[in-house]
Amino acid sequence: MLETILSNAFNEAFQSLYNQQPDPRYVTFQKTRPEFEGDLTIVVFPFTKELKRTPEVIADEIGQHLAAHFPIIKRFNVVKGFLNFLIDDSYWMSFYNNAIDNSQFGRCETPNGKHIVIEYSSPNTNKPLHLGHIRNNLLGWSVAEILKANGYQVTKVNLVNDRGIHICKSMIAWQKWSQKSPSEVGMKGDKLVGSMYVKFDQELKKQTAEAIALGEPEDTAAKNVALMTEAQEMLRQWESENTDVRSLWKTMNNWVYAGFDATYKRLGVDFDKIYYESETYLLGKALVLDGLERNILQKKQDQSIWCDLTPDGLDEKLLLRVDGTSVYMTQDLGTAQQRFENYHPEKMIYVVGNEQNYHFEVLKLVLKKLGKDWAEGIEHLSYGMVELPEGKMKSREGTVVDADDLMDEMINTARLTTEELGKSKDLSESEAELLYQQIGLGALKYFMLKVDPKKTMLFNPTESIDFNGNTGPFIQYTHARIKSIIRKSAEAGIIFNPQAKIDEIAPKEKALLKIAHDFPAIVKQAGENRSPALVANFMYELAKEFNQFYQASPILKEENTELRNFRLGISIFTSNILKTAGNLIGMAMPEKM
Repeated sequence: MLETILSNAFNEAFQSLYNQQPDPRYVTFQKTRPEFEGDLTIVVFPFTKELKRTPEVIADEIGQHLAAHFPIIKRFNVVKGFLNFLIDDSYWMSFYNNAIDNSQFGRCETPNGKHIVIEYSSPNTNKPLHLGHIRNNLLGWSVAEILKANGYQVTKVNLVNDRGIHICKSMIAWQKWSQKSPSEVGMKGDKLVGSMYVKFDQELKKQTAEAIALGEPEDTAAKNVALMTEAQEMLRQWESENTDVRSLWKTMNNWVYAGFDATYKRLGVDFDKIYYESETYLLGKALVLDGLERNILQKKQDQSIWCDLTPDGLDEKLLLRVDGTSVYMTQDLGTAQQRFENYHPEKMIYVVGNEQNYHFEVLKLVLKKLGKDWAEGIEHLSYGMVELPEGKMKSREGTVVDADDLMDEMINTARLTTEELGKSKDLSESEAELLYQQIGLGALKYFMLKVDPKKTMLFNPTESIDFNGNTGPFIQYTHARIKSIIRKSAEAGIIFNPQAKIDEIAPKEKALLKIAHDFPAIVKQAGENRSPALVANFMYELAKEFNQFYQASPILKEENTELRNFRLGISIFTSNILKTAGNLIGMAMPEKM
């Protein structure tokens, strides 16, 4: 790429002029500031001490040398210690002619031989997927696709939390207050089970309030009431493989899985492998007992088992309870071990909210203490929570935004907005319905992914569906506009030749090519930073620049055949990049709008 070419040229000039190599840390190029002429800039201040010259002299000497020996540099200028280079049009034309026929542009064409396992979604089977799960799923799926585009072999996995006290709460509530199947109540299975979880919490609060009124201390009341005691006893029966408890557990979980699958399909995410906590926690228990036998872990007088992390600046971590039942950490130990044995990956990435930062710090540390050297490859992709204007969501209280309901709302809003703007008036009914889904879900995905993963985000559905500004529909409309141009060119009998022959590139044409030129570097950076936001915001910049080019440069009405061919070509090139980038974040690109 251009930065590499210039870096090599700079090193050659430095060696030729000063008989030494520059410190590679300082040979970095950045985009030239808009108030100065140039495409790329290097700062030469760091070299003044060793060369005993002023920055202006160093910049001028190197600039003169490069301009004389490297034809791609059209001109240079010096602003104090900033050396600005203007790249010759021949470079941009060569780039375009090479890239326009490359269907893999932006993607690594050669596998790097490295394997990454990435876990996302990780739902509990006591509630349906909600708004927070949507960010998790979209982020995990998109990072996986971006890593594939960078040459990695990627295995997408889901860990279903299908056991534990939370599942028992839903089961107890179903036994007491429902005993009906999803078909009998006309609900998706995951929503029925989720409503039972909410019901349990409501009844638990009632019993707790009654216990406190009778004199039970507030800090122990919720733990000791009959409803909670029943749930704890059911968990013990489950771990003892009680036939009736296991049968009900399987039935209710299957209801939930069917509901999850429908939501995943609609959202456009998938998995290569699904793990179940019920199948991995025993392996975790075995690791804990082995660590105890080797005196790595400690058993307390009450028979609970712990890992002492105080020498590492943390605290003691419970791994097995007094009654021998597992905690989340136990099953995560087992799952990590099983994944390593299955895939031997270089990295195991966990896409989990930043509320679990401590959990993954402990997981990695405990595995290392147990002698698992591969634990160094564990990486927590910690992301910020999704908040609503009303504040945080709470599953127990039933105040979450349901994923299915949100997708319905997004598609319906897309329908109303699109019809109001008249952007679907020329489409058939089936084409219009497909468009509403593409716009609604595209708006949702783009809004979720354009924000840096590390940041907490405020979700506003209305803002996301706007055909102007930094939104999915704006980008989709730009793509559809280009497709319309292509159709009209075919109708006009224009024969397109992808190879262009232009001596001089106009400013708006060059600006568009310069942004397109950055796409491979953006994909690489997005993979390194695990940030689909870089791809999403690149798409917006490219779409915005295309619209400026479109307003300034006639395409089909251009009389110069070569120039018309070139402008049509860079339009097609732009649409191809938008589609490739859209695939990386799961956003469909409509052909018509």
